[in-house]
Amino acid sequence: MSNIRKVLTVAGSDSSGGAGLEADLKTFQEYGTFGFCSITSIVTMDPDNNWHHEVQPIDTELVLKQIKTVMAGGKLDAMKTGMLGSVEIIEMLSKVIDEHDITNIVIDPVMVCKGEDEVVQPENGQAIRELLLPRATITTPNLFEAGQLAGISKVRTIDDMKEAARRIYERGVKNVVIKGGKTLEAEKAVDLLYDGNEFTLYEADKLDTNHNHGAGCTFAAAIAAGLAKGMSVKDAVSKAKQFTTAAIQGGFAFNRFVGPVWHGAYNKAEARIE
Repeated sequence: MSNIRKVLTVAGSDSSGGAGLEADLKTFQEYGTFGFCSITSIVTMDPDNNWHHEVQPIDTELVLKQIKTVMAGGKLDAMKTGMLGSVEIIEMLSKVIDEHDITNIVIDPVMVCKGEDEVVQPENGQAIRELLLPRATITTPNLFEAGQLAGISKVRTIDDMKEAARRIYERGVKNVVIKGGKTLEAEKAVDLLYDGNEFTLYEADKLDTNHNHGAGCTFAAAIAAGLAKGMSVKDAVSKAKQFTTAAIQGGFAFNRFVGPVWHGAYNKAEARIE
């Protein structure tokens, strides 16, 4: 049991199970790591109002108490963030990282819920740029989030991704991986990694499906779990790409609005116990 690696997610809760800390914990389990969580916010989707998202932040002190519970068990092997409910939580988290000398930090700069077109808590973006990126091993923005972090209005092409990655890297983060997804103007679904010296492209076929709820969270969580198990950044991103592609291929319709990815697809989890 002592060989089991420990990974913490500090993120919002998605009761639909596809994204947020629920996606993170499922991914950690599939990677053979032990997942902890600190809930920063609760996200709901209203079926009576066109599935509109509402975000309820958790009090900063309660978020800190959750983290203290986790840290009482000793040093972590990795940590991943998702939706962070307030600037105060971001400030607190930056102090926790320093105090506990946390390494293998994956910052997923969640700024918008899938299916929504408004930035969630825009004031958090600046705090993430200033306080978390300089402490991060890697950050995992999608095209929209990359544009927000880099100060670029639209990121549509691979060349745009490269420019955005350069600008984000200048914020002090050690590595940047931008998730291209199916909206990228390219034949393939391309993720781009930049380590300050070179660009690495990870390609997969674009999948004609809307069952991709939680794909971004899953990808970032997979990178965190890979780093916790000792993978290099390049290898962790490569494995996360494979894991997430399988999860999207295995996605299903939860209801007429939400189609979550299937986190157990890569390991064929549905066949484990019969």
